[in-house]
Amino acid sequence: MIIGYARVSTVDQSLNLQIDSLSEFGCDEIFQEKVSGARDDRTELMNALRMLRAGDKFVVYKLDRLARSTKSLIEIAENLRNKNVEFISIQDNLDTSTAAGKAMFGMLSVLAEFERDIIRERTLSGLKAARARGRKGGRPKVNKQKLNQALALYHSKRMTVREIQEITGISPATLYRAIKEE
Repeated sequence: MIIGYARVSTVDQSLNLQIDSLSEFGCDEIFQEKVSGARDDRTELMNALRMLRAGDKFVVYKLDRLARSTKSLIEIAENLRNKNVEFISIQDNLDTSTAAGKAMFGMLSVLAEFERDIIRERTLSGLKAARARGRKGGRPKVNKQKLNQALALYHSKRMTVREIQEITGISPATLYRAIKEE
């Protein structure tokens, strides 16, 4: 199956050029949306990616229609590779079913691994520097008195969790975790 994805950033823009190109390419289904590429909650993109199965082809008009950042593009490319889905960008002449396309795809994977390693090294360096200044990492300690008050209010069944949070400052997650531990 050939799945296409078309996106423009604003409702005023037209998807016609992309849809025409994707249709001409032979897409069986085209997912389309009018939303910024910087947003992570692109519903139609997620629907398209969920629909893909091994052996399918995922086609976009141009790489910038798929992702606004290299990091996002690499994550999507890795997801496709893991599903054994071929990726095609019509205008960028990228097709992972060809040798050159596979090489480009491989370079994206190498860049993703490099970026992850750099982030990990920076995180470890930052933690080491913080420890050298006497700071500890981890979740802040919960005020036991307020937690006990929140538990008592919860067990009294006279208040909602939201009301308990407003009074005590104890988050619902912390309250439920404490209830589970009881």
